[in-house]
Amino acid sequence: MIRIPTLTPPALRAFAAALTAAALLGGCSILDEKPKNPTTQYAPDPRVAADPAWPQADWQLSVAAPTAARMIDSLRIAVRPNGDEFQVYKGAAWAKLPSAMIEDALLRTLEDSGKIAAVARQGSGIGADYKLVLDLRRFESDYAGQALPSAVIELNAKLLHNPDQKVVAQRTFLQSTPAATTEVGDVVAAFERSLAATTGQLAGWTLDTGSAHEKSHKR
Repeated sequence: MIRIPTLTPPALRAFAAALTAAALLGGCSILDEKPKNPTTQYAPDPRVAADPAWPQADWQLSVAAPTAARMIDSLRIAVRPNGDEFQVYKGAAWAKLPSAMIEDALLRTLEDSGKIAAVARQGSGIGADYKLVLDLRRFESDYAGQALPSAVIELNAKLLHNPDQKVVAQRTFLQSTPAATTEVGDVVAAFERSLAATTGQLAGWTLDTGSAHEKSHKR
């Protein structure tokens, strides 16, 4: 027979307090999962129309995922307030990495343009004649001594001819679009315009360069 000890009133109060504390501590892990400062996510998603002047390409292209330094290719929205000072906007983040934004925008632009026989991500299995290699150098809001920041995108592109693995051409694209105000929403809008301009320039250059090489190396 097991005897259950009789608790005195002080002991009962202590026991009740212990139960309450345990319950509160048990709930802390759930409460702490909620962010103290909610983050707003932004997803620039420009639609870039094909330029009628772009050539009709009868060759196929694979696009390698852009490479970038970790501090550049981050979900945090980078801002350079002064010179070499590098910060991030509080309470704001990208919905996907800058490298993914560039790759997705370029693929969609080329696919929807109807100007190329086929384009796909590297490793998709298509027999690509050319490969586009991208290096993302800057994706940041930069004050550059001005009252308002600009959305800066700097990207180096190399077009490789797959059969001989030779670099056909390379070019660095630099786009800077001033924001209407210092508010994060306006900065993001400037990024969307910079991304659209960079994508259009990159798509046109790729089609022009690849098509010119096709004509010359087949002579």
